Amino acid sequence: MTRASRISLAAALLLGAFTAAPKAWAATCESSVPYTSGTEGYAQFRIPAAVRTGHGTLLAFAEGRHSTTGDSGDIDVVLRRSADGGCTWGPLQVVTDGDGDTRGNPAPVVDPRTGDVVLVTSYNDGSVNEAQIMRGQVTAEQSRRVFVQRSKTDGRSFTAPQEITAQVKRAGWRWYATGPGHAVALTEGPHRGRLVVAADHSGPPRAGSTDTGREARYYGGHAIYSDDGGRRWHLGFADDSYTGRDNANETTAAQLPGGRIYFNARDQNGSSPGNRLDAYSSDGGQTLDAPYTVQPTLRRVPVVQGSVLQLQGPDAPLLFSGPSVPTARQAMALWTSTDQGISFDQLLTLSTLKAAYSDLVQVDRRTVGVLYETGTRTAYDTIEFRRVAAPRQ
Repeated sequence: MTRASRISLAAALLLGAFTAAPKAWAATCESSVPYTSGTEGYAQFRIPAAVRTGHGTLLAFAEGRHSTTGDSGDIDVVLRRSADGGCTWGPLQVVTDGDGDTRGNPAPVVDPRTGDVVLVTSYNDGSVNEAQIMRGQVTAEQSRRVFVQRSKTDGRSFTAPQEITAQVKRAGWRWYATGPGHAVALTEGPHRGRLVVAADHSGPPRAGSTDTGREARYYGGHAIYSDDGGRRWHLGFADDSYTGRDNANETTAAQLPGGRIYFNARDQNGSSPGNRLDAYSSDGGQTLDAPYTVQPTLRRVPVVQGSVLQLQGPDAPLLFSGPSVPTARQAMALWTSTDQGISFDQLLTLSTLKAAYSDLVQVDRRTVGVLYETGTRTAYDTIEFRRVAAPRQ
């Protein structure tokens, strides 16, 4: 069997899991809460990411923040597994132990060739923060670094983190963040089998500038990819214009029917109207067809991370999740696109409560899962898993 045939067969098996008859538990719950801040030795759980394995298991990743509610400190990457479509969850697993440092920004993906779960994460020394990193006030060892892990056991265990920073981070870049949220495995076109992680970074000011590098204009989006199941990685496109008009930050991606990749990014206080940017790649993430531009039909979304997911099946739409109050992290909602991301229509509001980061996963052919931060006191009280009916065009 040729390599292309193996990839096609594995992809067909994974897709078959979606088109098979629904399991008996398919309609037994509407929501569950895999993570509650202030429990299990963690002050806060944040930054959700979700994937469905070839065995039908749902994996809900998050950052477990031991004693801080900030983005730096002693932070682990944690995981819960669900074998019943997200209605109940197994015990908390520590996938990557911060051991006093910051491990986070989980970007998981299922390799279509092997069924292995590949997890890419970001790191920095727990004693430094994003502002110091962007100003260039830290050493290379303290700064943002990138790691990969693998599970051959359906998420029950993972290999130790292997550093890939030298493969995917340009000299001079300061900040660096993978995802967060699920990555993409390509199943169509000439790059079938490629794993693509949407990411962002910051660059240094140009010589002679009075800027410190902390300014939002120095954020840019990029992608990294692997053609061998996550063993070796490459830097794809890199948005490094730094004009201040469109400041691509945390980014999510989806493979569209036909094989193109759709990228949707948080606009970090750019001067153009709106808070969401998008772009397309026709070559598996190596380049963008055109630079990031504002997505005008998502103007109700505040400055925050979001998620996109291309549903499986004929005429299935593209989904986007994010809060729906332009000036606040509140009211998690879903949008749907029937024209491959050119425009979006708001589909439903999950709740009017405070809400922030989210990730989308297809539970089965009839159900979509939304793993999202929400709460009454803050937007980060819990990470909830909500099951909703999969829309059709």
